[in-house]
Amino acid sequence: MKREQISVFDIFKIGIGPSSSHTLGPWRAAQQFVELLVEQDVLNLVTGIKILLYGSLAKTGKGHGTDIAILLGLSGDDPVTFDVNAIDGKIKDIETSNILMLGGRREIGFFVEDDLLFLYNESLPFHPNAVTFQAFLNNGKAVSATFYSIGGGFVVKEDQQAQSKNEVDLPFPIETAGDLLHWCIKTGLKISGVVMENELAWRSEADTRAGVLNIFRVMKECMYRGCHTSGHLPGGLNVARRAANLNRRLIGSRPYQNYDEWVKAIRETGNGFQNTLDWVSCFALAINEENASFGRVVTAPTNGAAGVVPAVLQYLIVFCDSFTEEKIIQFILTASEIGSIFKKGATLSAAMGGCQAEIGVSSAMAAAALTECLGGSQRQVLMAAEIAMEHHLGMTCDPIGGLVQVPCIERNTMGAIKAITASQLALQTNPDNAKVSLDAVVKTMWQTALDMNSKYKETSDGGLAINIPISLPEC
Repeated sequence: MKREQISVFDIFKIGIGPSSSHTLGPWRAAQQFVELLVEQDVLNLVTGIKILLYGSLAKTGKGHGTDIAILLGLSGDDPVTFDVNAIDGKIKDIETSNILMLGGRREIGFFVEDDLLFLYNESLPFHPNAVTFQAFLNNGKAVSATFYSIGGGFVVKEDQQAQSKNEVDLPFPIETAGDLLHWCIKTGLKISGVVMENELAWRSEADTRAGVLNIFRVMKECMYRGCHTSGHLPGGLNVARRAANLNRRLIGSRPYQNYDEWVKAIRETGNGFQNTLDWVSCFALAINEENASFGRVVTAPTNGAAGVVPAVLQYLIVFCDSFTEEKIIQFILTASEIGSIFKKGATLSAAMGGCQAEIGVSSAMAAAALTECLGGSQRQVLMAAEIAMEHHLGMTCDPIGGLVQVPCIERNTMGAIKAITASQLALQTNPDNAKVSLDAVVKTMWQTALDMNSKYKETSDGGLAINIPISLPEC
């Protein structure tokens, strides 16, 4: 595979749910297409646009909000800053007026049913998540471009090898877990230390720290919001939100007014096994219920698996008494490097590798990060990541109704608990006696992804998606 330079902010991206590959990626692709039109100085010549969705983007695009994301991206809106409460109104305006303000500047006629096409039976060879944009100009010419959403919000244009990003001289280039361990041994740095040194090639330490803490801010706000929002999830499955009721039951009558007071109140509920288990599940449910509701989340490394890393980080904060900026930064930096290794050696895309590529990777990231923050050695950190992924190998992606709800939301609770278990096992084990390396697991995951039947790769053509009777409203 081509060498790729990946920053902590490539793995952890702020965006809008419910899917990094089907929502955030297509949104970014739409933005890039508008930028292409601007670069070619033809934006003001555009009279119409057609969008063609292929493969998994077509088959589960409606449930994942792909159409919504593309319309917002073409309109010049950004997923980091766009008001999530304005999504429905903006889309309704486009659909009823049949007008799209391309790039926020060029008004064109746009008929959703005719101009945004779901090609359910067509797929492009490079990746299952493909979208082609065609812009028709008033001089009789046209501009066309195809983009692939390859997982975790990463986007590749058809005629480019990788996502465009300034190449830098990294002091510690890393492709594999073996490379990472080599640099740790040579420098004596923890994994988070190696990551921070590499981040300095892009920006100052102060900027990296501020950016990481901003990632944490979005995570905790999402979790807090999810733990205090009741009702049912959108999409037609009529799935009830559970985190708020669970939070209410667990917290009892303890008063609090904000996140910090909430953490203190949770600690007062005790640290018994069952209580801790319930709280970790609550944290993960909250994040992914927000994700399923088009809320603002952080890819970790994807939206569908966005609850695992924050839930385990919250476990560290609440039950391991590690509510410090240093521990939070250490956790997120370590997790990002494990996600990066899986991105380089395998995939973060469920459409390419099944749910092992999402929940499995997120569990490995969280396990590694927790282990480092609890004092584990570099080898124990890598061992924790290996254990977590080893027991997610082969997990399929079979979302019912094409929605990121069942079984996706509960899988985040399972991934979080497995991460904590993997960390505990690694901390109690001499890694010199390990039989399986992280690199071996990454390789195995990729081989498994290649062998997996396509119906188990985020198409809703197999598994639970075809065995649970549902009746969704017409889209």
